[in-house]
Amino acid sequence: MKKFMACALSVCMVAATLVGCEGSTPVTPADPADPADPVVTDPVDPAPTGTKGTINLWAFTDEIPKMADYYVANHPDFGYEIKTTIIATTDGAYQPALDQALAAGGADAPDIYAAESAFVLKYCQGDMSSYAAPYKDLGIDVDKALKDADIAQYTVQIGTNPDGDLVGLGYQATGGAFIYRRSVAEATWGTDDPATVKEKIGGGSGSWDQYWVAAEELKAKGFGICSGDGDMWHAIENSSDSGWVVDGKLNIDPKREAFFDVSKKLKDNGYHNDTQDWQDGWFADMKGEGEKEVLGFFGPAWLINYTLAPNCGGSAVGEGTYGDWAATESPIGFFWGGTWVLASKSAIDNGKADAVAELIEYITLDATKDGLQYAWANGTVDWDNDPSTPTAKDCVASGTVMSISSGELDFLGGQNMFDVFVPANANAKGDNLTQYDETINGFFREQVRFYAAGEKSKEDCIKDFKQNVADNLDVIVE
Repeated sequence: MKKFMACALSVCMVAATLVGCEGSTPVTPADPADPADPVVTDPVDPAPTGTKGTINLWAFTDEIPKMADYYVANHPDFGYEIKTTIIATTDGAYQPALDQALAAGGADAPDIYAAESAFVLKYCQGDMSSYAAPYKDLGIDVDKALKDADIAQYTVQIGTNPDGDLVGLGYQATGGAFIYRRSVAEATWGTDDPATVKEKIGGGSGSWDQYWVAAEELKAKGFGICSGDGDMWHAIENSSDSGWVVDGKLNIDPKREAFFDVSKKLKDNGYHNDTQDWQDGWFADMKGEGEKEVLGFFGPAWLINYTLAPNCGGSAVGEGTYGDWAATESPIGFFWGGTWVLASKSAIDNGKADAVAELIEYITLDATKDGLQYAWANGTVDWDNDPSTPTAKDCVASGTVMSISSGELDFLGGQNMFDVFVPANANAKGDNLTQYDETINGFFREQVRFYAAGEKSKEDCIKDFKQNVADNLDVIVE
């Protein structure tokens, strides 16, 4: 690790071809599926004779590299070799290395690079945004492509730079829904129908009032409404009217400050199992093995494919809780996670604009039945040419693609998840993020836990929260 960090900080990491690893998952904030250690490729060799050159691709998992390799394998006329550098986000290693590589420029600079939701604003709108090339400068007809593919507005908002130019888009759609246990709903309300459960929890109401009524009804039957306060945090965070930093100053939006009382209400009334997301208790509730069974979890489609399904205690209907799930609309619109794909201005300077545009359009904007998005939405992508290991069906960036695809999942009892997640994507907002969110969220949630546990007053928690921000970030705290 120490040897790696020394190399990273001296910008010795230039890309070489790396074959994607098996079993990668979309990276989300605090996702424990990140590789344990960063992976750095060997120095770039000269482009092989007969190729047009190389595309330098930087990422923090092998997911985008696999997409690029898949494109090259299926488009022999593309003519470029993909040189990949993968550095995990573990210990904060990815961003410093990427920053230095972008700043160094030159022939070995990243041409395409990835940024996840936790820090994407830094690269699209913040300190490093000047290195990102507008999609239009790559030759992409942005307005037409966005309309044809029906890209969710929140992803466009996040990927737009301060000059109003689109510089990044995701390949997934991560609008959130409420994913619930059918058996718990049946035992409480006599039905597992998504429309009825939506009404019971106040889905689409823009309010938590009905949700608390449902929590009391579930409690009377011996159930919890959710696993821990983190299950509500992403919906609350994303529903705020403003972000953590406004005009350079720390800003505590009233909706986010209300999370203190939300967390304490859940704990004081026994409405949950008081777990922390990504910890053992949280996963136990997915199997129905917690202190009490809980109704559900708030999250996007990736939470189904890469978290709930692997941790439900089975792999087929009737095993564990597999098949005992459904999705319905959340009381509040939100999104959680996602990865944005950006191109550097160096790519244009080095004459690679057309090739980079071709890859980015394929990954983020191709809404045809021949494209990656369609294959991924329908679970037919075969990364390794092994028909027995296709991808899981997923919510993709293109609403157009999902409208002509089948999102039926055995895990959801045969429900078409696109019926829920496409509207969820439309209801999410992306105008309340800042480049400091990952750090500030950690400080805030720590203090909320102190308050909910009765260890500190709310006033002391807010005071200590502000001090943490002042001590660690270049943000004015009043």
